[in-house]
Amino acid sequence: MRVVSCVNLKGGVGKTTLSVNLAAYFGSRGLKTLLVDLDPQTNATFSTITLQEWEQHANLHGTVADLLGARKHTNANAHQKTLDDVVRKNIFKNVDLVPSHLDLFTIDLDMAGAAARETRLKKALAASSAGYEVVICDCPPNLTIPTQNALASSSHFIVPISADFLSALGVGILLSRIKQLGQDLDQPVTLAGIVISRVGRPAYHRDDIVLQLKKQFGAGVLKDQLSERVKVAEAASKQHSVFDHGDAQAVSEFTAVCFELGKRIGVLK
Repeated sequence: MRVVSCVNLKGGVGKTTLSVNLAAYFGSRGLKTLLVDLDPQTNATFSTITLQEWEQHANLHGTVADLLGARKHTNANAHQKTLDDVVRKNIFKNVDLVPSHLDLFTIDLDMAGAAARETRLKKALAASSAGYEVVICDCPPNLTIPTQNALASSSHFIVPISADFLSALGVGILLSRIKQLGQDLDQPVTLAGIVISRVGRPAYHRDDIVLQLKKQFGAGVLKDQLSERVKVAEAASKQHSVFDHGDAQAVSEFTAVCFELGKRIGVLK
């Protein structure tokens, strides 16, 4: 099983869009895939299921907050929620979802003294009977407990980046912190790629920033890029993947990026 975290310390760089569509792409290639939404803003969740579906599922089955310990839901037999309990099946072909919850906003305070709080997702994945081949974790724009759980479970990580000054500034810091966290948790994580996304948004010195990223990180930066497109946002608002929303250019871009990431992660040839 490959577990892949989509991370950046800045919001608005395309993490959720890439996470959701990467999961959809792997599912379309026949890989049994799990999408885990670890961001309390729940954008990946609402890109795949409706608000009503989420409310019903959260009440009946729980969310990622139950797995991480932010909620203490148990059934009548005092059974703690497992990953198999909280999964929402078949959001796309061959793709299941672990939805997020607003409770994650205060999880660092709620679990300040909890033991092994960074490894709860890893244990939940190990105990699952579902047999996932790929797990994609959509992380919040920080290194708090949800992101730490994702990285403590991961074999690889992806850094989507919008080519503006503030987005690019923190990449080196992010990579060094992930390396240190991997050492601390005895879970080395491999960079699968830096993906330049949301191309087309106004940004000063875009070409210079892209050039500097390629100079600094070399082959770590994917050649193919993802453009800012209205159809991509429309797909998310209708709980569709890009591949099911009829924009040939978007499909072409996402196919190229997802295929290259699949090769780097080791699930596609």
